Amino acid sequence: MSINKIAKKLVAHGKGIMAADRPPAAFEQLLESEGIPVDEDAYRNWSQLLFTAPKLNEYVSGIIMTPEQTQLRNDAGESLIAGVVDQGMIPGISPFKGMVALAGSDGETVGSGLDGLRERLAGFAAMGVGFTKWRAAFQIGPGTPSYYAIEANAYVMAQVAALSQEAGLVPIVEPEVMLLGDHTIERCFAVTEWVLSRTFEALYVHRVDLEGSLVKASMVLSGNECLQQADVDTVAEQTVKAFKRQIPAAIPGIVFLSGGQSDYHATAHLNAMNANYELPWKLSFSYARALQREPMAIWENRRENVPAAQAALYHRAKMNGLASLGLWTEELEGEAVAQKA
Repeated sequence: MSINKIAKKLVAHGKGIMAADRPPAAFEQLLESEGIPVDEDAYRNWSQLLFTAPKLNEYVSGIIMTPEQTQLRNDAGESLIAGVVDQGMIPGISPFKGMVALAGSDGETVGSGLDGLRERLAGFAAMGVGFTKWRAAFQIGPGTPSYYAIEANAYVMAQVAALSQEAGLVPIVEPEVMLLGDHTIERCFAVTEWVLSRTFEALYVHRVDLEGSLVKASMVLSGNECLQQADVDTVAEQTVKAFKRQIPAAIPGIVFLSGGQSDYHATAHLNAMNANYELPWKLSFSYARALQREPMAIWENRRENVPAAQAALYHRAKMNGLASLGLWTEELEGEAVAQKA
């Protein structure tokens, strides 16, 4: 399948992407912070829960994995990645090795993992992986993000995108403008527009095929410590405005990260954009916590809780699948709560 077709399949009608690419060490830290018991099988068991959830493929087109997850097997000894493919979902990979300090900057960062990436991507492609995802993170603050940090990260993301396409993989470029801070939505708009502008300039310079690429973007939001929080309609308006200014129509789709939003707001914001605006690209989701927060709380690393946790995962995927079409309503959430009661 060509990268153009893979990109379109990832943003198929009513579907989005599940981000399951939390590395083992970070996963264990999350469990500990949530008061969930940690054991040597927890990472495998959680990955199996996510990847084998019944009917998940109705609303999820692809799953972003870690390199470790590509090697895992289910209880029957079968490859988890093969099971994802069998369900008609596309496995993705996050070859990113974390953030490192950007030399010469005032505490800003750049993604690491370029060394040996061409060979690693070829290996992932041979496993059946169809796409990659690479993150940059920009903190809004006094003097940040700097032009230097934006340019450095844009260059790295473009390099990864070009190498991904060379390997026959769709690159998902993720320039995240972080929610943390007391900045206004107007400041977030300005930074988002700036970051997107420089990112797409780098993609052009690196000869990346836009029709065979996707963007994983943050929404234009008030900082989580801002005293004046923008409402759902304002977030939708400002996000669409920034995207229309800076993201070419050649991109098949934009998939959002939840970025610390509540499950409700991640869904409501996505729905408002699709319900109220004519868009040149598909707008969908690539959520981690906004899909998995409730399932993890139900799971508690107990085998007997797996079916209920998978049902909760299916529900959140369905809600966001509907939001990607502008068809979600609060009443649908209410019905689910009533059914649980």
